[in-house]
Amino acid sequence: METIAIRNRRYLGSKTKLIDFIKKVVLDECVGINSFADIFAGTGNVAATFNDFHTSIIVNDILQSNYIAYHSWFSAEEFDHEKIQNLINNYNLIECETDNYFSINFKETYFNTINSRLIGYIREDIESKFNNNEINKREKSILITSLIYAMDRIANTVGHYDAYIIGKAKSDRIKMLMLDLPLNEVNRNNLIFNSDANELVKTIEADLVYIDPPYNSRQYSDAYHLLENVAKWDKPEVFGVAKKMKRDDSIKSKYCLSSAPRHFSDLISNIKAKYILVSYNNMGTNGAGRSQAKISDADIINALSKRGEVKIFEKEFNQFTTGKSKVLDHKERLFLCIVGDEQEYSTVEKINGYAKSPLNYTGGKYKLIPQLFERMPKKHDVFIDLFGGGFNVGVNVSSLTTIYNDKQKEVARLVKLFYKYDSDYIIGKIESIIKKYGLSDTNLNGYEYYGCSSDNGVGSFNKEGYSKLRQYYNSLKSSEVKDFVLLTLIIFAFNNQIRFNSSKEFNMPVGKRDLNSSTRRNIKDFASMIKNHNLIVYSKDFKEIKIDEYANAFIYCDPPYILGNASYNENNGWSHKDENDLLDFLSKASLAGHKFALSNVVEHKGEVHHELLHWALNNRYNIIYLNANYNNSNYQIKDKNGKTQEVLITNY
Repeated sequence: METIAIRNRRYLGSKTKLIDFIKKVVLDECVGINSFADIFAGTGNVAATFNDFHTSIIVNDILQSNYIAYHSWFSAEEFDHEKIQNLINNYNLIECETDNYFSINFKETYFNTINSRLIGYIREDIESKFNNNEINKREKSILITSLIYAMDRIANTVGHYDAYIIGKAKSDRIKMLMLDLPLNEVNRNNLIFNSDANELVKTIEADLVYIDPPYNSRQYSDAYHLLENVAKWDKPEVFGVAKKMKRDDSIKSKYCLSSAPRHFSDLISNIKAKYILVSYNNMGTNGAGRSQAKISDADIINALSKRGEVKIFEKEFNQFTTGKSKVLDHKERLFLCIVGDEQEYSTVEKINGYAKSPLNYTGGKYKLIPQLFERMPKKHDVFIDLFGGGFNVGVNVSSLTTIYNDKQKEVARLVKLFYKYDSDYIIGKIESIIKKYGLSDTNLNGYEYYGCSSDNGVGSFNKEGYSKLRQYYNSLKSSEVKDFVLLTLIIFAFNNQIRFNSSKEFNMPVGKRDLNSSTRRNIKDFASMIKNHNLIVYSKDFKEIKIDEYANAFIYCDPPYILGNASYNENNGWSHKDENDLLDFLSKASLAGHKFALSNVVEHKGEVHHELLHWALNNRYNIIYLNANYNNSNYQIKDKNGKTQEVLITNY
């Protein structure tokens, strides 16, 4: 069966012929590349080269037509291959003799009348099927991408849509083909964006960030306006001989302007990576005026040198141009920056490859996982996370059976959501709530769109919509709808915290952030990791868990702490009686032959937990002092220098 490969597009600045050169530089010069970000991805061809079972990719472009293609090539959302192939076959057989939006505006320009009618009919049918829930988001993207590639093959152009060749519309009938898609498992951890690259890099990280910005004044939004029209399908009025849409400055690249060096320097300064790889050419003042490079070698080297050691690699290359200019001795260069050790290119969302829960509990143990796992058995027959909370610990263990328990039934229901649904479905549900309540989406629009900055966040913009959403949540009865609303509230809440008042109403105020790239990756990692478990979810008082029903059980406990006043311990949530009941529970489990590890605090603001220390010492349990630091802790410390000593107590 004939299929389309991702490389089968004509595209300005395409790196198809440079793939081997890029791969060789990365292979020879870079180590430990488990994540690859292509932030000016264009067709996505370079990103696709690094997309494999061992490497997750982040792919971004400001054009909607490319963004839709990424959902086809790089998404892990399930799709029905047979259904899509049948639809493509049907589209290749249909006849259309009636004019539509597309043919009225574009016939006998870039396409002849017959093909213009077919393109309009097919695109409208795709939209209708999606609106009627006959196809999902990825299936819609695959069909639109197949249509765009088919249009590219017969378009009456030299490879872009700045102009068409008058009187030479091709007579070949448009033919759609199925895409040659990678396995979903390859795409499992990928992230896809349609953002301003300068804003995006403030919220993502990768081992290697690849940068291939526009080189000159030719705006890609002008060169591919017709494909943007087909991708968005909002049927705007078009103008002039070239049939362009009304000017949309939001998709105009800053790298085509004289201010490009300043934007490039800002971009490089905010990247979090071990390596930065920049593609740029040596056009300088050669070629046509519009083809002259906006950023000089000195600009590139100066910006990169501030981050680390810079190496330069050259390859002779005849790039795809507009057909009017030819430059002799044209070289494509790769500038590789090995980021200096002083740069903090790892964030708390990635510690030794462990998945981070999107459910942010005060005092959550994500940062402590390496210390905890160093002191726990490597594998477990049965792992019981007795106070599961955000499930940072339990989701990362290796066990035959994993039991999650948390008395907060609302949070336990969210854990079930992640176990039941894949990440694309969960993110899609959140996105629909965001849209309905008018909340921000900085991945899509950036901070400036909302009149905000990345430093101050989007809380002021989201306050009204968030309050309405919180009110709606508190009015709902238990349901999956309510669970997805709660998950959305947590993402937009102050410090992403979870708190209910004495009336069981969610009462956290709005926070600074939204569904940014970090949270999206946490959702993807967590939803993927949790499915590796044979998981049982409870929402019970810990005393109701029947430990003796399980042989060789390992019990991990991270209960509310008596010392301090965190949000989970408000409204008399944890008393001294509860604390003593837990210690008795663990003593009995130990006598029955089960191993346990208990996280707790033995000192806080000068107050010492004597009962806990006496219990551990009298039973000859091990007390392991940990190096803990919680940026989100809410112990309500007035004395910021007050010591808080975290421990792990074990019976083995």
